[in-house]
Amino acid sequence: MAIRVINPGALTTVQDIGRTGYQALGMPCSGVMDTRAYQAANDLIGNKPGEAVLEFTLFGGIYQIEDDAILALTGADMTPLLDGTVCPMNRPFPVKKGQTLMLGTALSGCRSYLAVSGGIDVPILLGSRSTNLKCAIGGLEGRALRAGDLLPTGISSIIYSDVADRSSPSRVYPEDLTVRVIGGPQEDLFTEQGLETFYTSTYTVTQESDRMGCRLAGAAIDSKHGTDIVSDAIVFGSIQVTPAGQPIILLADRQTTGGYAKIATVCTADLPALAQMRPGYTVRFQRIAVEEAQRLL
Repeated sequence: MAIRVINPGALTTVQDIGRTGYQALGMPCSGVMDTRAYQAANDLIGNKPGEAVLEFTLFGGIYQIEDDAILALTGADMTPLLDGTVCPMNRPFPVKKGQTLMLGTALSGCRSYLAVSGGIDVPILLGSRSTNLKCAIGGLEGRALRAGDLLPTGISSIIYSDVADRSSPSRVYPEDLTVRVIGGPQEDLFTEQGLETFYTSTYTVTQESDRMGCRLAGAAIDSKHGTDIVSDAIVFGSIQVTPAGQPIILLADRQTTGGYAKIATVCTADLPALAQMRPGYTVRFQRIAVEEAQRLL
């Protein structure tokens, strides 16, 4: 079983839940950006947790299905067509050998996920099939997909009638998002005015954003003596502040350590929505307690 890439879209990679357990050695986790959409896609077609999927960014592309299979699409709606006929989001659907799946531009949000019965069966490297573009490892030759690529898929015993009634909620991703955060490990390095600026300002997602970090532009955040620190650990959702006073939210392909002060950390429950923010969308920050973040999760 396989999927052939006709048009790879803007940026399409193989991803799973990520490469955990190696950050102490300097290896980033990578993995899907929107974990909620990823888990829903695999659940819809009865895949085992952790199976690899395709992650599409902004524009999906065109793919030929080489064998009968069950597919599911979640995340941003890219108006998918199967042989020219509209096919569903957030529901499993069967495909026949030789059919063509086409995905357009995301109507809202940024990323879509395609799960195929049996998963995308590229080699496992350090416990994961995820692509790390910065390190050029994992996925298919450590890179984004190209036209002509042939992606092997696994074997599944699930038949369509087993999952035909499954569905997951459809989502519309707002262009203006309030992100809940807890105070960061270096928030004491910022002035009272700087903290007030951070929590009361609206920031715009810039064109420089990628899977490594969501770069924001807006009011400069004042610090007491600059934001350079001795490098320490970075997590998914750490918010660094550059010397110019601009926040960067670190994401799936983040480095393992960083040398800019971290003013806050995004709550895990809000990371999927944040992963769907695209250039031009705006972000605001709301501080909550650790206990509230745990309750949300």
